[in-house]
Amino acid sequence: MPEQITPAASAGDCMQVANAAVKQLSHIATLPEVTLGIIELVENPRSSASALNALIQRDPALSARVLRVVNSAFYGLPSQLGSINRAISLLGLNAVKNIAIAASLAKLFRGGALCDRFDAKELWTHSLAVGTAARMLASAGSKIPADEAFLAGLMHDIGIVVELQTDRAKLARVFADMQFDAEGQPLIDFRMVERGIFGADHCHFGQALCEQWKFTKGLRAACGFHHEPRQAEASMQPIAWLIYVADRVAATEGAFRADILGQGVPHEALDALGIGVPQLQECLASLHKALDEARATMNA
Repeated sequence: MPEQITPAASAGDCMQVANAAVKQLSHIATLPEVTLGIIELVENPRSSASALNALIQRDPALSARVLRVVNSAFYGLPSQLGSINRAISLLGLNAVKNIAIAASLAKLFRGGALCDRFDAKELWTHSLAVGTAARMLASAGSKIPADEAFLAGLMHDIGIVVELQTDRAKLARVFADMQFDAEGQPLIDFRMVERGIFGADHCHFGQALCEQWKFTKGLRAACGFHHEPRQAEASMQPIAWLIYVADRVAATEGAFRADILGQGVPHEALDALGIGVPQLQECLASLHKALDEARATMNA
């Protein structure tokens, strides 16, 4: 079942806290200027492939990272692409935009070990696993594009990065107040502890950051409702369910899992994605190898 919590404050109050925090964080690690420009350009219905190509070429390092991703074993294209222009022609503007954002994200997950229970590098590893699982599940039957699914998985816990940037001491208190069993599984709801200390949880912070960065409604829903997909608006529930399932699949790889109460996947979630138990089991069986490929690509 999706996780149910008794909110200490209304969702509106929590979003006010999150929006205020994001606006005040002038020092927060952000996406490169060119990447933010790519988002704005592609969201403009009058944008063109040539304009996107020219913008990406302004950042040679980003251009190289995008080509590394599309030409990787992880991405799985049948032949190598030699230029950004060719990638745009073959994959489309939205796909290349999503790849550019994904290729820029790793540097945000910095900060090292905060305490025994939290290391930003482990959160990045978990985010890679969720993105990889989401991409595999989307390819298995969901109508969500694989590149959007991957990016949604990478982004889903970005709110914890906002908390880390907002107040490291408060985030350390969150983990100090958490309770875990001998295997590292949480015994109490991580989001309730966050709300008690920050006044909002990582879903609110993630949603607020997505809004500031002008991300799509789908990415906002993935960050804001991956623990409670039913709370998303109807058209956004499929991507919220996708990340809900991918989060639990990725938990089998270890790394960060403090916010996951139970790892069962309800049939309601599979129905929402248009997949069955065999596809879920195949994802579980294939995730480790696919994650190794993702690490080699995104961490290079």
